[in-house]
Amino acid sequence: MNLPSNWEGAKRLVTEKALQEAFRYIERHPEENFPRLLNIARLIARKKEHKEQIDRLLQAYRENEAIRTYVNRLFTELHPNVKRRMVYNWFVNAMLLGIPRQQQVEEETGIHIPNFFLVDPTSACNLRCYGCWAGKYSQHDTLDLPLMDRLCREAKEVGIYWLAMSGGEPFLWPHLFELAERHPDMAFMIYTNGTLIDDRVADRIVEVGNISPAISMEGWRERTDGRRGRGVFDRIVAAMDRLRERGAVFGVSITITRQNVEEITSDEFIDFLIDRGVAYGWTFHYIPIGRDPDLSLVITPEQRAYLAERIPYIRTHKPIQIADFWNDGELTLGCIAGGRRYFHITASGAVEPCAFVHFAVDNIKEKSLKEILASPLFKAYQKRQPFSDNLLRPCPIIDVPGALRQIVAETGAQPTHEGAETVLRGSIASFLDAHSARWAQVADGLWRQRHPELGRKELTAGK
Repeated sequence: MNLPSNWEGAKRLVTEKALQEAFRYIERHPEENFPRLLNIARLIARKKEHKEQIDRLLQAYRENEAIRTYVNRLFTELHPNVKRRMVYNWFVNAMLLGIPRQQQVEEETGIHIPNFFLVDPTSACNLRCYGCWAGKYSQHDTLDLPLMDRLCREAKEVGIYWLAMSGGEPFLWPHLFELAERHPDMAFMIYTNGTLIDDRVADRIVEVGNISPAISMEGWRERTDGRRGRGVFDRIVAAMDRLRERGAVFGVSITITRQNVEEITSDEFIDFLIDRGVAYGWTFHYIPIGRDPDLSLVITPEQRAYLAERIPYIRTHKPIQIADFWNDGELTLGCIAGGRRYFHITASGAVEPCAFVHFAVDNIKEKSLKEILASPLFKAYQKRQPFSDNLLRPCPIIDVPGALRQIVAETGAQPTHEGAETVLRGSIASFLDAHSARWAQVADGLWRQRHPELGRKELTAGK
């Protein structure tokens, strides 16, 4: 007899039914029913900070027209399959039900469970983009369907219902839609170059309902084609039109360089994305790793300070959500990598703490997901997080590079491709040391402006 387990199962079933019912009514009257869904979410949340985050979201929905328009659009303009699967899976399974389950598993096992992970099902790609972060991995690696299926099953057992994919080009992996169909309760977010999303692929995306492409671009046609190849921008726009017409939910993935900072954050470009149907954007500051690292593309401290103000402004004044991983440290309470919120699995199976930290000690082909999450590499990361008291300096690559050197030395982590070690020593490492010191001066000033209660308190890094 297992009363605790049965009781937990019964509570989850009742909770799921209540959430499904609330979710079903949102599309009819979102302004009335979305707050009701958030109130249910608040009751489910186990931690005080999660309850506070829900309260802030509810306040923003009620008081901010751009955010209200954005949420209402998700529930009124998308295809029914997408609302029932992608939106529901991400918001309810991954967030409202998944996070409490992750915390329960952590309490029971002592293993910290992240919110999601990123996996490359294949390293093959139909483009050869300049400076690609994944460009130095072997181009002939792939993960088979049984392994990916196992990963999804093990993920759900610990409360992870959100899986991101990159590559390579994930739409070249032949089992993508079959995997999504095998796991209809999971949300799959796909980083893609977008050039393979023809009518057939767009139809399948809406048919399965739980796949959301995040299409890579660098700005307008000249900038995007300059990095990705002639004609790519027009193919991307055509893919966006197909997805919008069918009611898919999709986003963009933008690498921010010294050359495109103002272009990709301009009102004209953001409005273009919204008009094309883009729901969200991930922005990544250029990191000098991968194929042909180019230090001239790394953004300046002044540009990063501009982004720290501009992107939050966009989020609160435009009906689109844009993330800035390096400047959003205050929202995420520091670096999210190393298994804290996410980690990365390459197409060879190597388990890296981050898509931009190409070192590993384990391979998913040899260990279970739980064993991977208990790795010494992740523990070395997590005991140092946050890497700085100033959460505008969250990253152990570009903000506190000494921390990454310590982690690699402590755990014996090995490079996952030739040249990965250049972030630890040599000219690139020297550049990162000097660049991080310059950003520290600017970032500490910004942090004190945001938190005047700190006075002249010294901010520390590399704890």
